[in-house]
Amino acid sequence: MASITIRQLDEALKKKLRLRAARNGRSVEDDVRTLLREAADDTGREIPENVTPPGKAASAPHRAPSPAPFGTRRVLLVIGGGIAAYKSLDLIRRLKERDIAVRCILTKAAQEFITPLSAGAIAGERVFTDLFDPAHEFDVGHIRLARECDLIVVAPATADLMAKLAGGHADDLATAVLLATTAKVLLAPAMNPRMWSNRATQRNLAQLAADGCEFVGPNEGEMAEANERGFGRMAEPLEIAGAAERLLAPQARVLEGKRVLITSGPTHEPIDPVRYIANRSSGKQGNAIARAAAQAGAQVTLISGPVNLPDPPGVSVIKVETAQEMLAAVERALPADAAIFAAAVADWRVANAGGQKIKKKAGQATPDLSLVENPDILATVAKRKSQRPPLVIGFAAETENVVANAKAKLASKGCDWILANDVSPQTGIMGGDRNTVTLVTAAGSESWPAQSKDGVAHMLIDRIAKEIAEK
Repeated sequence: MASITIRQLDEALKKKLRLRAARNGRSVEDDVRTLLREAADDTGREIPENVTPPGKAASAPHRAPSPAPFGTRRVLLVIGGGIAAYKSLDLIRRLKERDIAVRCILTKAAQEFITPLSAGAIAGERVFTDLFDPAHEFDVGHIRLARECDLIVVAPATADLMAKLAGGHADDLATAVLLATTAKVLLAPAMNPRMWSNRATQRNLAQLAADGCEFVGPNEGEMAEANERGFGRMAEPLEIAGAAERLLAPQARVLEGKRVLITSGPTHEPIDPVRYIANRSSGKQGNAIARAAAQAGAQVTLISGPVNLPDPPGVSVIKVETAQEMLAAVERALPADAAIFAAAVADWRVANAGGQKIKKKAGQATPDLSLVENPDILATVAKRKSQRPPLVIGFAAETENVVANAKAKLASKGCDWILANDVSPQTGIMGGDRNTVTLVTAAGSESWPAQSKDGVAHMLIDRIAKEIAEK
């Protein structure tokens, strides 16, 4: 019997076939089979499910999955080779509970932990494993996988997968699809804490963030290895599914046309040209708020102290060193519809910083550093008579009596809201990726769930948008 090769068809017909296959959620090959089968049914003939070439054993028939209804959100789940891969089976179920269609790619290493059969049984779809699969690459199947999804979730995102993605590698199906996609990519890192904190991994993380990848986790906790604990646990399936659902939702431009001013990071107060007074703020929470505000349509100005983070996309970033420089930049950036002061500004500075490096000499007393108070940026803006933003929000980083101290700060500073958090060393919040905050207003206090700093940022922006709309 003569065979039909898709590549030999004319371009117009190939385009129609691809569009029809995309609407039906099938590959072009599967959709052509369906067309032929339907045609045979119309003529009263039967077309076998599969034709076995001479000399080869018959294989089980491959049936195309039922097409997802039009408008169904589609996730391509890339499962990397880590012990956390077992959680991805639950993640498939959690995504499907939200009426999200799931296709899976398993890397070669992932198949050491879970099987394509188990992932496929839960997803209800064929699982993809091989870049050079002749059954699907006849019409460049990896490109179709990259295109036929609304979001790619990588869970677990191993150190190796993150390194390959950051470097633009494409030597297997997973990395080829990730390099070819135009969809958003959500990474759920999972690895040993030392691998996570390694400078190479952190460089890759910064590059991926600059490239527009989104992240959920990692969390802190016990590792698979005995006596290992720290950051590196993959986020729980419910948390990843929630982050995926947020990214799949149409981005509401709830702050369109509004101006939002944000401060972030620490300040460095010089002692001499070499030394300075500072704190442990990483700037991650302020950057996350700036990113969320920009996604909500706001015109965002981020005034940042010294941080090791990529600039959030779509944000005007002004970089400063000291508290005095930050205050001056804030006042130049006014007016604004909302001002969020997330920076951890140093309370004091040296009254007379040395012009040259202060030398330590044997037998000489330690230098007497006379300190003076830095300007209170939050209170200065909150108490302005002119150009005071309608909504002024501060942060209270506390180590004890968190809510009580935040209420006192709300009254003394004259701001509208305070976001209070416990930054005791054991919480891992200062410099970490997660946060637990309490929103304190004149009406009372409201505890928010423990979540990623991106999650806190999105909750805050939604609350700001509602507040501004009601004024």
